[in-house]
Amino acid sequence: MTNDAFDDMDGGMSPVQASTRPVRPRDAATLILVRRDGPKPRVLMGRRHSTHAFMPDKWVFPGGRIDPSDFRAPFATDLRPDVAARLAKTAPPSRARALALAAVRETFEEVGLLLARPAPSRPGVGPWREFLAQGALPDLAALDFVARAVTPTASPRRFDARFMMAEADRLISLERQADCGELDEIAWFELEEALGLDLPSVTRFVLREIPLRLADPSRPAPCLRFVRGRQQLVHL
Repeated sequence: MTNDAFDDMDGGMSPVQASTRPVRPRDAATLILVRRDGPKPRVLMGRRHSTHAFMPDKWVFPGGRIDPSDFRAPFATDLRPDVAARLAKTAPPSRARALALAAVRETFEEVGLLLARPAPSRPGVGPWREFLAQGALPDLAALDFVARAVTPTASPRRFDARFMMAEADRLISLERQADCGELDEIAWFELEEALGLDLPSVTRFVLREIPLRLADPSRPAPCLRFVRGRQQLVHL
């Protein structure tokens, strides 16, 4: 299963466009939202626009790069101790929390949904300005750490991505906020349906992890990375 986990992580670029010198991976965070109000669990996914330079037209979970403001953003609840301990194996505690906040913020920016608790509106900095204006603060206690994946050195765009998961009933609402949504199309899919979409291979790997995680929340988080040019799978 891990042999092809990064088979398309060049983002669709040609060999001429690809970097000949390895680039440092950027910290990123992704949020998997799970609904259980139907016969089978469903996950939220969005399709990247065809004009995107990186993985155009692919279906993905909402997420993106960490922003400096994520280190200073306020929150209603902190990470649960077990989740914080697992994330701390991938980053210092302050960066681990910032990654969790990035996952919540990016989900609001890309799909217009707030994993948060109601709170008085307050001023925010940079990309947090619009989030905090909604009268909400991030609910980090709702998060689980599911997986980590570091794109290979051959990729011209590299990310050290932490995949997190939360139950959709922890959202303030299933109704999307107006004027939000950077992804081209958004929908809830049963897991088998989602596996039939045009997916990045690493997303397919994480999708297969979800039912295992739902069955056993204490399951160690798989970590895909490269050591001396070879892909490795370890568990955190």
